[in-house]
This record gives sequence, C-alpha cells and structure tokens, in this order.
Amino acid sequence: MKHLLKLSDLSKEEITDILDLADRLKYENKKGIAHPRLAGQTLGMIFQKSSTRTRVSFEVGMYQLGGQALFLSSRDLQIGRGEPVEDTARVLSRYLNGIMIRTFAQKEVEDLAEYGSIPIINGLTDYCHPCQILADLQTIREMKGDLSGLKFCYIGDGNNMANSYIVGCLTMGMEVSIACPNDYRPDPFVLDFAKAYGDKFHISDNILEMAAGADVLATDVWASMGQEGEAEKRKIAFKGFQINDKVLAAANEKVMLQHCLPAHKGEEITREAFEAHAKEIFEEAENRLHAQKAVMVRLMER
Repeated sequence: MKHLLKLSDLSKEEITDILDLADRLKYENKKGIAHPRLAGQTLGMIFQKSSTRTRVSFEVGMYQLGGQALFLSSRDLQIGRGEPVEDTARVLSRYLNGIMIRTFAQKEVEDLAEYGSIPIINGLTDYCHPCQILADLQTIREMKGDLSGLKFCYIGDGNNMANSYIVGCLTMGMEVSIACPNDYRPDPFVLDFAKAYGDKFHISDNILEMAAGADVLATDVWASMGQEGEAEKRKIAFKGFQINDKVLAAANEKVMLQHCLPAHKGEEITREAFEAHAKEIFEEAENRLHAQKAVMVRLMER
C-alpha cells in the first residue's frame, strides 16, 4: 500500500491489517503507552474543504506518533491561485513525508499521488471518504465482533459516504443494502463494483425493506458541504429517508447506529434515535484518530 486514495484500491487483507493496527494503537493510547513511530516526520494537511474531525484527528494523531502536522488551507497555497496540482505535488514531496488532502475532486487526490513521491491520504472527496469508513469498520468490529455476515444498511443520499460504505463493507464480507431516492443513487462505478457481489448487495427506495434485519444502520446529512444551495430541494427529495423508530423496529433488535457527523437531528435521523445510540456514534468519531494513525504508520513508517 503506497497511498490511501479510495477503498477499492485495498484488499480485504490490507483493510484487516489497518484495523488490527488501529485496535493496537487505541489500546496503547488508552493505557498511556507512547508509540512515537513517526518521530521526526511531517504530514502536510491540505484543506480545500473545512473540517472538525479530520483536522483535529490527523493533527493529534501525528503528535501522538511523534511527528508533526502542518495545516495548509487553499488560501495558504499557490494551488488556490491556479498552480497545477502536479507542480504542488512535486514541490511538497521535497519538504514533507506525507500529504493528507480534503478536497472536492477525486482527480486532485489521484494527481497528487501520480506526480508526488510521498504517500497521499484521501481525507475526503466528493467521491469517497475512506478514512471515515475505516473508523466505522473498526467501531462495528469492536461492538459486533467478526464483520463477515453482518447486514449493513445505509439510508439517505448516495454520496461519498454511501460509495465508501458499499466498497468497504462488501470487501469485508458484509451484506449491504442502500435506501435512497432514485435520483440520488451512488456513483455508477461503485454500483458496478457491487455487481460482483451478487445478492450481497441491494438498493431500493423502499426504506423499511432495506432496513429489515439490519445489524448496523448508518446515515449522513441530506445536503453535504458544497450542496447548501440545494438544501430545500433535498429536504423534499429525502423526506422519509430518516433513521427513526419505524426503521429501528424493522432492523435487528440489537442494531447499532453510525453517523459520520455533523448530524442534522430531525432530518436524516431523529434526536431520539441519535441520543439512544450516541455511545456508538461518538466511539466512531473517536476511532477516526486511531484508524488514521494506523494508516499513517503503514504508509509513512520507515
């Protein structure tokens, strides 16, 4: 593994290795055991989309691993004034040991990897969010044990989260069902990926049918960053695509919930459902730190 660009680049064995290491680093962190495995190294963090969890978890993670993180907003870089990505990649590769980028276009991440000579980590694009799904898989495994055979159901927009859940959960042997409006389906490339898994994958606008028997339910906001102008239109399109008492009743009695946050309670999830499963959701948020530390170690450790 040279980079983390998208989950479909990783095998089941590589994902399992990351999760195993994330668990070990989490244990050491809880026990106060230092693990300066990236001492003396610097991670450049390029943000063209703002963030709470991504910035804090990567910055703290690098500190705990003995290195340092350098925050770079698009306002601070020539890339924000039109410098080609390939030139930025070649310059930053001479200063840094790795780059995490949170941006809009997946191509920008892929170009950094093509022209740079250091590991590139996708902190989020409009296409996928691999770091978040690794944290989610770590959380699900902690609470449910073996991932294989679990039924995972995502309800809402067929966005970067849906794309990444489909790839990550299917790769790890889970059954995946997606409930979304027909006009807001996941990326065609991801749907083609899912075809290889036959009846392990289901997609429909029938929410309760998709949620039936689910061991894990997940959702995301109806309007993601950059879609604020569509918010009212999306409220109409996504009406009913919500985790609520009816959906919980259709799922497995011991169902757990995941939400990448921030949550718009009363839209994609009711306040009651969120608070009843807050422990799982905030454990998921914490695991961003541990899963991303594992990714950085695997990519950057000398």
